[in-house]
Amino acid sequence: MSAAIQDIYNHVLSTLSPNERLQLATLILNNLVQGTVGVDDSDTWTEQDQLDLTTFSLQYAMSAFPEDEEMTE
Repeated sequence: MSAAIQDIYNHVLSTLSPNERLQLATLILNNLVQGTVGVDDSDTWTEQDQLDLTTFSLQYAMSAFPEDEEMTE
């Protein structure tokens, strides 16, 4: 945490009541949510990624538990 943030907290926020701090936190979080348009989503999973993971997981489960193969048929 930067020293500037800690200074703001010590000098301003710590003087606020818990209700006022909660209101401020709500304002900050709402502002962040509205600003998510520019969020980099390049690391999100595509539908193909999810299908690949499912296929791999099922293949692994079948090899790890071969005695239960009759349950999958």
